[in-house]
Amino acid sequence: MDKTLRNVMVAMVMAVVISLAGNALASKDVRFVYVPWTCVTVKTEVAQYFLNELGYDASSMLLSVPIAYQAIATDQADIFLGNWMPTMQSIAEPHFESGKVESFSVIMEDAKYTLAVPTYAYEGGLRDFSDIAKFADKLENKIYGIEEGNDGNEVIELMINENMFNLGDFDLIPSSETAMLTQVQNFARNQQWIVFLGWSPHWMNKIIDMSYLTGSDETTFGENDGTATVYINIRTGFDQEQPNVSTFLNNYLVPIAMVNEAMNMLHEDNSVEPLDAGLAWLRANPEIYRGWMDGVTTADGQPALPVIEAAMAK
Repeated sequence: MDKTLRNVMVAMVMAVVISLAGNALASKDVRFVYVPWTCVTVKTEVAQYFLNELGYDASSMLLSVPIAYQAIATDQADIFLGNWMPTMQSIAEPHFESGKVESFSVIMEDAKYTLAVPTYAYEGGLRDFSDIAKFADKLENKIYGIEEGNDGNEVIELMINENMFNLGDFDLIPSSETAMLTQVQNFARNQQWIVFLGWSPHWMNKIIDMSYLTGSDETTFGENDGTATVYINIRTGFDQEQPNVSTFLNNYLVPIAMVNEAMNMLHEDNSVEPLDAGLAWLRANPEIYRGWMDGVTTADGQPALPVIEAAMAK
């Protein structure tokens, strides 16, 4: 073989080896995005913890819902664990249609996401979306939402802009999750009426005597009065690049009981971190995380469960 040709072939082989080595190294990177909702934070931090224990380099970025999808679509992130459907459809669907983001698997079933009121308002006759306008004076023509760009806020804005349920004279009051719920509690202490964005799982359902309104349909918070399914979304192609991580994600069905208990712990003790709250529940319910490890290995191919059992025993 000609010496020059041999040198070229050697160089090509070395380039392939270096490329494969680089891909193998990069394959340990797992990038989550999450939004400032406690339930999504708990689920994300628990998943990140397990993957790091398995030898991956898992990281996360806190973003708003629209920016989270943009990050996945532009290869700045890989995974989002908070796709609440059907209310997030208007934000998520364009990215699904573009082929850059995929709905991968269910992470939580039988959640709730719709408008709610304190129970004294419900008992006073505000029980359905169609009742809201009847009590405009008591409500000061306001509906309270959470952070700007949130899908729930978009639904409320649609209802107002389209004068659905005669809400054309109402205003959306955006806020943070914490600030909104503080406002609800302040109103409740004085028996003032308020309509706000509520969801389950969340500690609000334990701390606030509240009732969810009926009247939601496919154009608002979905049928079945706001009953929601939460999905894992991934960057298109991620499951082929990371089959082991994808097996974990496919197993990662989070019980509502876990999130409710973790959120209650966080509400009752400000010193507790979301990860610690989630792990505390899992240590008391080990069958859940053991199921998540079914068919999963460490990043270097060893059985995952013994590694996770050792980490959970710390």
